[in-house]
Amino acid sequence: MTHLSHTSPPRLSISQIVQMNVGFLGLQFSFGLQQSSMSPIYSYLGAQEAVLPLLNLAGPITGLLVQPIVGAMSDRTTSRYGRRTPYFLVGAILCSLSLFAMPYSSALWMAAALLWILDAANNVTMEPYRAYVSDRLPKDQHAPGYIIQSAFTGLAQTLAYLMPSILVWLGMNKDTVGDNHIPQITLVSFMIGGVISVSTIVWSIWRVPELPLAAEQQARLAAQKQGVAATLQEIWLAIREMPVPMRQMAWMKLFQWMAMGWYWQYVSYSIARSLFDTSNPTSTGFRDAVLVNGQIGGFYNAVSFVTALLMVGFTKRYGAPKVHALCLTLSGIGMWFIPQIQTQAWLFLPAIGVGLGWASIMGNPYVMLARSVPPERTGVYMGIFNMFIVIPLLLGGFIVNQLYDTVFAGDPRNVLMVSGVLMVCAALATLRVKVPD
Repeated sequence: MTHLSHTSPPRLSISQIVQMNVGFLGLQFSFGLQQSSMSPIYSYLGAQEAVLPLLNLAGPITGLLVQPIVGAMSDRTTSRYGRRTPYFLVGAILCSLSLFAMPYSSALWMAAALLWILDAANNVTMEPYRAYVSDRLPKDQHAPGYIIQSAFTGLAQTLAYLMPSILVWLGMNKDTVGDNHIPQITLVSFMIGGVISVSTIVWSIWRVPELPLAAEQQARLAAQKQGVAATLQEIWLAIREMPVPMRQMAWMKLFQWMAMGWYWQYVSYSIARSLFDTSNPTSTGFRDAVLVNGQIGGFYNAVSFVTALLMVGFTKRYGAPKVHALCLTLSGIGMWFIPQIQTQAWLFLPAIGVGLGWASIMGNPYVMLARSVPPERTGVYMGIFNMFIVIPLLLGGFIVNQLYDTVFAGDPRNVLMVSGVLMVCAALATLRVKVPD
């Protein structure tokens, strides 16, 4: 069997690269359910709009705490099951259990607690998975590896966003709700997500298993200090020694992720006002707005799926920073116009821009990162890179919570328009990033 050494790992066929990324389908289906359904679930359970960002802090905070630590730990893991595989399996199982339980939440605190567990489980899987792609592919295949991963993100989230509408089209009543006011179509969607989460991860690690470490690598890892203190020290040293291109990406990540967090939390509420003239979460109009957002979200994720595959060639030709800046600009324009549209059919036009931006966000920054960090520290740097996601989400959450009723005038449409401006700022910041050849 081929052993992973200091030389480049063996090249994989496109079929193998696709199969190793199938697990991302389950992981991102879970994230898609969160993006499309968690804020409405909170509203069904009685939450006010201004506190939604605080209720959604589970993702950023668990990401901030879990991903760098798990990334560093996976770099040092030498189990017989692989460096990354144990984290995939544990995370996927916990994720599935949380998805099964979520729609049965009987109170706001219960849904919030389950979201903490769900996000922690997703984060245990996320960065080792990204590092696994970097481990398994030679550098010249990083771009197709991460872009195909981005395509699976688009496909998974398309299915997650559309699942409630698909269930309605198959005959389920959109207005049937449980005692907790959560629609039955939401419950069934989460059940499906729980099954997909585990099954896809198992498929990937079965079809494209990790390469065993070479003897010299095992000896080097065994000689390193283990334990929490050593892991935290490794994270601190990696931050101090962070490559310059990675530092340059901090402003890009600040603006793009603050914008995406606001978009996910408030787009359903914006559509409810602009299309159905309602802010009442128990109304039929609000449930219709959630379904419309599912369809729009499914469409922009479908755009993301297709364009992520086409983006590989453009990224190779023009470079990831330029392609990413263009996609972020188009996304910002789309976010600006969504709140101003009062006809459902026209919402699909700005959704194209949002889809292009999302496709690039899930692929090109990781192409830039993989080219900028030493391969033996990929896991820890992938985890630290996630801090560039969660800190903007945390900051954005506190900003909206404090300014929602004043600066944003209590109107989610204003939040979306500012998100569009932030995306353009992210595009400008991207052009400052100098990625090594």
